[in-house]
Amino acid sequence: MIRVVTDSAAGLPADIVEELDICVVDLHVMESHGKDGAELSTSGLTALELAALYGRQMERSGDDGVLAIHLSKELSSTWSAAVTASGVFPDTVRVIDSGTAGMAMGAAAMAAAKLAQEGASLDECYAAAINTLERGHTWVYLNSTEELRRSGRMSAATAMLSTALLATKPIMAIQGGKLEMVGKTRTQTKAFTKLVDLVASRAEGNPAFIAVQYNEDKVSARRLEDLLRLALPDSSFMLVPLTDVLSVHVGPGAVSYTHLTLPTTPYV
Repeated sequence: MIRVVTDSAAGLPADIVEELDICVVDLHVMESHGKDGAELSTSGLTALELAALYGRQMERSGDDGVLAIHLSKELSSTWSAAVTASGVFPDTVRVIDSGTAGMAMGAAAMAAAKLAQEGASLDECYAAAINTLERGHTWVYLNSTEELRRSGRMSAATAMLSTALLATKPIMAIQGGKLEMVGKTRTQTKAFTKLVDLVASRAEGNPAFIAVQYNEDKVSARRLEDLLRLALPDSSFMLVPLTDVLSVHVGPGAVSYTHLTLPTTPYV
């Protein structure tokens, strides 16, 4: 059976990982101590780590194959390491640059894993993952751009504006694999209203799979989910915390929203 691999940036809940038997590899989160105290940073996986992982998954697949879906190559070195590692297993390990982060990645892994359980081929699982990624879009509400600016994970244009954004609540979108600013407001309430307007415009009244992820502030995330439920009443929803590797970059109080148009698998 085809094995599906993704990394911890997907933010998949443990029960879904277990149910669909998805292999999730943790990206590195490190603590350093500077003049301002302890600081967290992240780093991608190495080709050696991934080659060993893919080898173990190939054994579990009975040599049927492995599909690896990783964090955008614009946000992490993991994808390039994955491509190098997959060269050890020509034609049997396929690597996808998700071009995104969070539950858009997670949904792709879920769709592929569901097909794998039904006996689908590597090509079929790959096609399902790509199709899911093409139907997804992710926005991120930030309390501050400081963490993103320090980490270098925002686009150059947005980084230039970061000082001017200090008194605002930016709305970012993952576009072309990078975080780009698509709006800014003075308050969280106005930011959430704008997010819902963006989503409603994209959805055009059609039901969707919607995932809301949050860093520390579950109350605010629940409020955004309630607003989205009113705007898209026939959609399915998932509320989950952001993983450590994403929380480091978006900062406290950040809320991420992923919209995935239907049709899709029963899981997403």
